[in-house]
Amino acid sequence: MSSSHGPSWFNRLSILVVMAFLYLPIIILVIFSFNRSRLVTVWGGFSTEWYASALSNVSLLDGARVSFMVAGISATLATFLGLLAALVMVRIRRFRGRRLFSGLLTTPMVMPEVVLGVALLLMFVTLGIDRGPVTITLAHATFTMCFAAVVIQSRLTELDPSLEEAAMDLGCSPATAFLQVGLPNIMPAMVSAWLLSFTLSLDDLVISSFTTGPGASTLPMKIYSQIKFGVTPEINAVSTIILGIVALSLLIVAVVTRRSGKDMAAMH
Repeated sequence: MSSSHGPSWFNRLSILVVMAFLYLPIIILVIFSFNRSRLVTVWGGFSTEWYASALSNVSLLDGARVSFMVAGISATLATFLGLLAALVMVRIRRFRGRRLFSGLLTTPMVMPEVVLGVALLLMFVTLGIDRGPVTITLAHATFTMCFAAVVIQSRLTELDPSLEEAAMDLGCSPATAFLQVGLPNIMPAMVSAWLLSFTLSLDDLVISSFTTGPGASTLPMKIYSQIKFGVTPEINAVSTIILGIVALSLLIVAVVTRRSGKDMAAMH
């Protein structure tokens, strides 16, 4: 029996405490990224000089270049592999080893990044692959593929199979029917999977640290190495920029997913 009254004072206080615990440190970081003083704990007035300093820092720019390159390529690879995995899980209902395949597909989602990083490092060393941008890209594609597969699989499950069946009745092959009918309908999920994979790759530190090599340090690794010598407003500015990019990516994912849901509802 539901109560007609609004939330109690305890519920409101609980929500306030949780929200403050989660977002107050982020708000403080953003505020002090505009601090004129070099001391991050002392407010010296409003200034954007640290953003200009960060955008002219060659080391940070090089790390950003590596990060965006790795994130873009690994997200594309993860989305493609995630699509194939989702097709297997949705379109092939029964096959030997289905449970094993499903378990292996979702294992990276719950596996500690340290364990996954060590495992990938040992694999690259055993295979004699020199560590660098290629190994980081492969590592990021490995642990982001499972997230992409889950997103795409959920949309494939809701896709009406009669649409592709109608295309095949008109003479299309199964592959052509999927490419011309099925794929456009799940494209919003593909975009969401790519953006999610891109975001996860962009801010990864642990796996990148295990699989990197000379001249292949990502932006989070550059930031972490500088923090060892003390936090500066420049680091706050870079962190705020990364936060803005991630927030924008998640906003795009939310908008695309919402529109996709409305389109699927309209089709039904």
